[in-house]
Amino acid sequence: MRDLGDGYLARPSTGFGETAAGDHLQLGWALWLPGHQLANAGAPWLDPYSFQPEADRALNLQGWLFGFVYWPLHVLFGAVAAYNVFLLLTFVAACTLTTWWLRALGLPRGAALVGGLAFALAPYRVAQSTGHLLGPISLLLPLSLLLVERRRLLAAALVLAAIPLSGQTHVALGAIPLVVSYAWIRQPSNRLLLGLRRSALLALPAVLAGFAVQQLVIEGSIAGGGRTLSSVDRYSASWSDVVDRTIDDGVERFVFLGWLLPLLALAGLALLWRRRRSLAIVLGLAAVVPIVLALGTTTPLYAPLWHVFPPLHYPRVPERVMPVACLALAALAAFAVARIRWAPLVAVVLLAVALDLRVPVFAAVDADEDNRAYAAMRTDGRLLELPVFRPDTHYGSVYLAYAMQSPRERPQGYSTVGPTEADRLARRLRPLSCGRGMVSAAIAFVAVHRGLYEQSAYFGPDCTDRAEAALRRSGWRLLERDGAVAVYERAG
Repeated sequence: MRDLGDGYLARPSTGFGETAAGDHLQLGWALWLPGHQLANAGAPWLDPYSFQPEADRALNLQGWLFGFVYWPLHVLFGAVAAYNVFLLLTFVAACTLTTWWLRALGLPRGAALVGGLAFALAPYRVAQSTGHLLGPISLLLPLSLLLVERRRLLAAALVLAAIPLSGQTHVALGAIPLVVSYAWIRQPSNRLLLGLRRSALLALPAVLAGFAVQQLVIEGSIAGGGRTLSSVDRYSASWSDVVDRTIDDGVERFVFLGWLLPLLALAGLALLWRRRRSLAIVLGLAAVVPIVLALGTTTPLYAPLWHVFPPLHYPRVPERVMPVACLALAALAAFAVARIRWAPLVAVVLLAVALDLRVPVFAAVDADEDNRAYAAMRTDGRLLELPVFRPDTHYGSVYLAYAMQSPRERPQGYSTVGPTEADRLARRLRPLSCGRGMVSAAIAFVAVHRGLYEQSAYFGPDCTDRAEAALRRSGWRLLERDGAVAVYERAG
């Protein structure tokens, strides 16, 4: 708690005198933007600043769902503390919703709490919460199942559709069959047509949402052509990763399940098989299938499936469906704990599960929340930031953090589905990072980030000095320098 305002709770990285790069900055920007847009009479689902003026205004899919919760936190606490408080609240919500769902299934309070904690602290979910929306958005999984259990099918369908509408189309590939199959067994009908109607009601909004995202966001972007199997191979987990607590290969390949939790889940599956076989089948498949998919090209199954199932052509990270397995394992473990009648022993199991699932993924990451150089830009005008990165390079996330301090149109941005026009422009502008070429007359300010040159290590050691010298030779005037950031304005 002492680090809530000192740095972003995210994957450890160093800023070299300025904000450290990371996907948490992209998520923070996306969450902040809807409230900012509404405050300025703008559309809350649009990003009017990134990749301008080369591309149409980008859709801000990541921010619309949680942005209305995030905005008051930002007003109260500022960017860093608001992000950290929001992140902690998502853990509480994930635990609460899962516990509530398991209680609705008839489990005792203690067992349901074990399941809720197991899902909230699931290592994959925690690792993805270091910066990816996948961690927070996964709390919609138990919420969907809870609504199905309460026979609120329309509400469940809308919650399920929110997953792809938030840009998380990959996890939706697992969420849709989970929720539909769960509804089929929990609300059985002797009339086949009625069952099919219920399934369509649940699945159709999410399927249509996914199709809309595909057409409006992915098509025409740098990811529009899909991913190759070789790119999937790079991010495929191995069998040893399932039992490996270390995160040396990065969060994308991190699929550690715990050591105690899988054993509890196996026991729960065996117990459930004898009494509620259909539920055992659904939860068992929900646990196993995402794990097998997460192994990607490590198994002989993924490549044939990739060739016949087009939606798999787009995720380069096959682990994206793992939250489904995390929820299923947590639920199965809860059914095992439900057989324990002695409350103190349940408390011991709760503590043991929490210790079993611990993973060292968070740190207080460097932040530069009040930069004088950015504050010095008091007039309108487009901003170019150096060094220049292509849209899908995560070092560009740093510019999003500073953009909250001085929101204005910028030719750059950070998105794995950035527009192809912005990608072509970034290639043309890249020489400016080392002082080669002229800055467009459409640019009013240039910000030079010395720390980001060091973070990325993409450029020569003298590129920063050469870039600033070229600006001065071209008549640009130093407006303000604060730490590793210098802002220049066009003279005259």
